[in-house]
Amino acid sequence: MAAPSYLDIIESYHQYRSAAHELIESVMTGIGSPSLLEDQEARQRAIKSLREIYPFADLLYTLDEEGRQITEFQMVDGGEDLEKGWGLNRDRGQRPYYVLAKDTDKVVTTEPYFSIARQQLCISGALRLVDRDTGRTGYLVVDFDLEKTLSFLMGDTRRRQFEPWFRGVYSIIVIGLMVVVALLIYTAFAEIVSLFTEPHSYQDEKLKPFGIVIFLTLGLAIFDLGKTVFEEEVLMPKEFFRLSATRRTITRFIAAILIAVSIEALLLMFKSVLGDPDSIMAAVSMMVGAVGLLIGLGIFVYLGARAEKIMSDTPRLPPSDNTD
Repeated sequence: MAAPSYLDIIESYHQYRSAAHELIESVMTGIGSPSLLEDQEARQRAIKSLREIYPFADLLYTLDEEGRQITEFQMVDGGEDLEKGWGLNRDRGQRPYYVLAKDTDKVVTTEPYFSIARQQLCISGALRLVDRDTGRTGYLVVDFDLEKTLSFLMGDTRRRQFEPWFRGVYSIIVIGLMVVVALLIYTAFAEIVSLFTEPHSYQDEKLKPFGIVIFLTLGLAIFDLGKTVFEEEVLMPKEFFRLSATRRTITRFIAAILIAVSIEALLLMFKSVLGDPDSIMAAVSMMVGAVGLLIGLGIFVYLGARAEKIMSDTPRLPPSDNTD
């Protein structure tokens, strides 16, 4: 399954930055407890809670007062385990989450960065913890998968679960379309061969090339439709909340239909000139329909671009104070 590009993820993050930071703040506040610094069972309970309620959480680990990692990376999402002991006792004193958290008692959230441990974009939430009984100070750090966090915020999690099935259905449909294209191409070339090898009347010889062009044109239109569906719905990541993605898909789909209708109208006009006057009205009707499609497509693209520009120019809410 194709994953969204990093550029798309970063653009979505900047659009929902304030909401993402507030979400992470609530998560960290809910699980933050000094017992996490020393009690493995407490950490396991926190991981279980994160896994059940916040599926976008990725890694949980703790640091000592100097920023040195004192527990292993512990997987939250149930993914592939990291090498045992990986990251343990490493100095994290220069990492943004430690630098931000050491001077405040509030939850801090980093900007997106590429996680070496998980090989993906993430943001980290950190909270300074103080054990009142022992006076020990430490830091709880949770890494959050940025893509999953944004999907959770936008209510896109359930759709993403079904996305592999959708892609499978689209793939089957595209295969069927390509079979039809192959049959049309075969028929067109069979007609070309018969044009040279079999006797025909003068009228048939004039009209047969147009039949061949019709087969090839239909094949081209169906191939372009199948290619568009395959690119947009199978290969490319689904940008569910971006107007430009929807506009691009509809534009390519209508453009493929427009090309097919225009070519068929021209063929009917040629047939009317060659002795089939009844075709002229159908040709004119198809050409009028093509012009209507073109005008409608232009209006749709214009209004869609204006709507996206208005949304992009709308001032965003400033981030909360505890993220600075």
